[in-house]
Amino acid sequence: MATMVLVHGAWGGSYGFRKVRPLLAAAGHEVFTPSLTGIGERSHLAGPEVTLSLHMRDVRNTIFYEDLDDIMLLGFSYGGMVVTGLLDDIGDKVRHLVYLDALVPADGQSATDVVGPPGQAMIDAADDWAIPPIPRELDTPEATAWSDARRANQPVGTLTEPVSLSKPLEDWDLTRTFIKASADPTEADDSAFWKTARHAEASPAWSYHEVATNHMVPMNRPHELATILLDIART
Repeated sequence: MATMVLVHGAWGGSYGFRKVRPLLAAAGHEVFTPSLTGIGERSHLAGPEVTLSLHMRDVRNTIFYEDLDDIMLLGFSYGGMVVTGLLDDIGDKVRHLVYLDALVPADGQSATDVVGPPGQAMIDAADDWAIPPIPRELDTPEATAWSDARRANQPVGTLTEPVSLSKPLEDWDLTRTFIKASADPTEADDSAFWKTARHAEASPAWSYHEVATNHMVPMNRPHELATILLDIART
């Protein structure tokens, strides 16, 4: 049995994994999907004080209070910032590190640094401390409407605070996997996600997978995602 901690992305919540959780649990694994402060079902806690460090604490507290070890730690999209920033604190508890169409920062980089000009444009367009959700299409209009009703403003501080990482990702004693959403017609070929995907695909230090859908992999392709995660858990 594996212990899995799945960290959602910006504007989202743990509900984004609602179709994946039962598939992993049915295979005998223990699955935790913490919601980050200020978004998802914790959107009532939003404010200018919400930062990347606070989101890291959300996940760190889940790991501490649940006494988790030998973890598969997954970051989806912005969640990649959170899981990377946690490594100096809880890296010895992580067996598998998984980036699901995620941002993968180096030491000293913020989410806006990784994304580049499109990220800075979001910051510039923010309403004070709040960045409105960007449009995300799901497989059906009904699913898109369901998701849109739950997406919340993202606090600016979560995207502008840099991570601190004492050594490169490839130097950590764990497995690294990048899963790319490979069929998103709205995504540029030189996006941060594709740049990392190409690096991971070419590197012997990484495992690489693709899922033929748009960015919203957990909601669009839960069975395919679960199959990949179950294969990783067997290694």
